[in-house]
Amino acid sequence: MSALTDLPAHALGAAIRAGDASCREVMQAFLARIEAVNPRHNAIVSLRDGDALLREADGCDLALARRRADDAPPPFLFGLPQAIKDVVPTAGLRTTFGSPLMRDFVPAADALMVERMKAAGCIVIGKTNTPEFGLGSHTFNEVFGATRNAYDPTRSAGGSSGGAAVALAQRMLPVADGSDSMGSLRNPAAWNNVFGFRPSQGRVPAVPAQDVWVTHFGTEGPMARTVKDLALLLDVQAGHDARAPLSLATEASFAARLGAEPAAAAPRPRIGWLGDLGGHLALEDGIVDVCTTGLNRLASIGCVVEPMALGFSPERLWDAWLTWRWWLVHGRIAPYLKTPGNRTLIKPEALWEHDHGALLGGAQVMAASVERSAFYQHVLTLFEAVDFLALPTTQVWPFPVEERWPKTIAGRAMDTYHRWMEVVIVATFAGLPCISVPVGFNAAGLPMGMQLIGRPRGDLEVLRLARDYEAAAADVLAVRP
Repeated sequence: MSALTDLPAHALGAAIRAGDASCREVMQAFLARIEAVNPRHNAIVSLRDGDALLREADGCDLALARRRADDAPPPFLFGLPQAIKDVVPTAGLRTTFGSPLMRDFVPAADALMVERMKAAGCIVIGKTNTPEFGLGSHTFNEVFGATRNAYDPTRSAGGSSGGAAVALAQRMLPVADGSDSMGSLRNPAAWNNVFGFRPSQGRVPAVPAQDVWVTHFGTEGPMARTVKDLALLLDVQAGHDARAPLSLATEASFAARLGAEPAAAAPRPRIGWLGDLGGHLALEDGIVDVCTTGLNRLASIGCVVEPMALGFSPERLWDAWLTWRWWLVHGRIAPYLKTPGNRTLIKPEALWEHDHGALLGGAQVMAASVERSAFYQHVLTLFEAVDFLALPTTQVWPFPVEERWPKTIAGRAMDTYHRWMEVVIVATFAGLPCISVPVGFNAAGLPMGMQLIGRPRGDLEVLRLARDYEAAAADVLAVRP
């Protein structure tokens, strides 16, 4: 049954629909895989009882057997096991946010994304590990411990969707959900040799949400081993919901349109390579080299690749980012601090952000919002010259799992616990669609990715570029953990 876990999600679903594999067989295969590799990597947490999961799989098989010939085919995730990121509420299943304060929290209702994934037929088997409150691109917490890299268990898996990326790379899940504020879908994808897609702001609405108007910075989205699976899962997750007033209108299937080429021959895509932002970003040795290999693959499929300057002060961008980040994290953490004694149970990095946020005034927040608006308008001018922007996905290779965060990069000190992930804020701050694609490995066999950033609401175009890149990167994608 191990071969079932190797199949991409779309092929696995096709096997179920054709009767070549039962939902029970699929569940058995994934549970066996989890039993074999999860103890070493700690990617899936709060795993449900296996007998209960097999009964749910049997129910799917019965439902499939009762379908008439003229019934619509079952949805994409029908009978497929899924583990939901442990910052997303799941009804009746522990949702800890990686925090000792939430160790025993069991939500009464599913989040919207979980509702949609269940409606698409998935069987929720557990959760995927995340850093405390999803803060930081290194997945460790005091509830479940650290998640270890799929390619080297002595190294970080990235984060905050680190459990999802490792479960995906290690074939414990066919596809995975995640969320991304500061690269949390992109960084772990890069470090585990899979695809991670941050959709346009509002494409995947978050319900419930603490605030539905102004605090939108992160977004949920899909991770997968193939671009087709990525698009299929995005179809499940995306679409307007009235409870999220800034969510984008529901569109036709991304997966269907991914395979339908434009009627007229499209011009050669132009890629603007932003590199290290003119020396502003510290990068470890070898990262530019593997990204150059990725850029050469893009050139081999007809893209025009050229170096490009950001043209906006990275210092201004970072300062505005910090203000927004402090403000938002303060809003998330402050309710927990109303209870005496809780402060000692919250990690220092989260408290640092909370405490800086507490010092902010309205004028500072407004000034940061003005800067963010100016940056967005500037990015629009970049897309007058190119169709996509490209950057490394991270500034360092996966670091030892025992470290909390990199203190230096290439001899340059990092002044915050997340400065080493500064490279991801371009897409986040402008609310742009962005995918991390695998580009290669260093001499130690550790993976790296590259960001491809599209125009506002250009999710389909980004997916199409990634699909074409995927065909040219078969050598990298074939490297298994």
